Amino acid sequence: MISRRRLIQGTGAVLLAMTTGKIFAREDIIPLWPDDPPGGGGPGGNLHVSANGSWSNIVSPAIQRFQPAEPNGSAVLIAAGGGYRWIGMGGEAWPVARWLNARGYTAYVLSYRLPGEKWRAGSYAPLQDAQRAIRLVRSMEKKVHLLGFSAGGHLLGLAAARPDFASYPAQDPLDSVMPVVDSVGLIYPVITLEPPYTHTNTHLQLVGKNASRNEEASWSVENYVTHRYPPTFLAQAEDDPISNPHNTVIMHDTCRRMGVSVEQINITRGGHGFGLGRAGSPAAIWDEAYAVWLASRR
Repeated sequence: MISRRRLIQGTGAVLLAMTTGKIFAREDIIPLWPDDPPGGGGPGGNLHVSANGSWSNIVSPAIQRFQPAEPNGSAVLIAAGGGYRWIGMGGEAWPVARWLNARGYTAYVLSYRLPGEKWRAGSYAPLQDAQRAIRLVRSMEKKVHLLGFSAGGHLLGLAAARPDFASYPAQDPLDSVMPVVDSVGLIYPVITLEPPYTHTNTHLQLVGKNASRNEEASWSVENYVTHRYPPTFLAQAEDDPISNPHNTVIMHDTCRRMGVSVEQINITRGGHGFGLGRAGSPAAIWDEAYAVWLASRR
């Protein structure tokens, strides 16, 4: 029987080469778990990769390490969005990883389990992966920053807010590491699952159509922000049709109320899922603003 660890090490590099054009060394693909993730279950077969580089059928959650030519001593863990139904690697995670590399940051791209793919951990599966990924990166790097997009922003925002929450039983000594980070960047994130913001796929995948108010509140990032929350950068377009722009307003106001350092970039036009943003478009302003902000956190 082939373990999940051997499966991702054996086939992951081939799939990455096909979808990114880059040949990864074996150590650049780091499985999150020694073998089966907590609870077990999950899909079978091969990783599904769409024409635009989005991933689903996540059999083996992992982090991909993108190393810069001249490391500056800081790392960024990236989680792309996709409504917890897929992960936008090609449109969000990989371009951002290469962009960060050019500025000296070591980038780690998270492929997290999707709740609808038969994992027995259910809605907790992606949070378990995010906490484990933070622990892994923290064990290798001095400075660890998070950068999440859409549902990936929800995931990393929640992980940053709940470092002391034991979402899974300890698997090995690595799980004694507290999953704390140095900063959080959230780009067109889903923050709240509470009414009236219940239309998102994030809401559907995590709590379902008939969720109670308590369930919605328990998966809303703003309800866990305290004065210990890391310095936060927010960016979202005013015409976002997927994640209501009030999500970043909620997060900004919560951070301010809790005394958390926060910076927000408002984008006039860009919709949702623009990644780095098309050159010359209003959505292309966030990245340089984030670069300046991130440099001040090194």
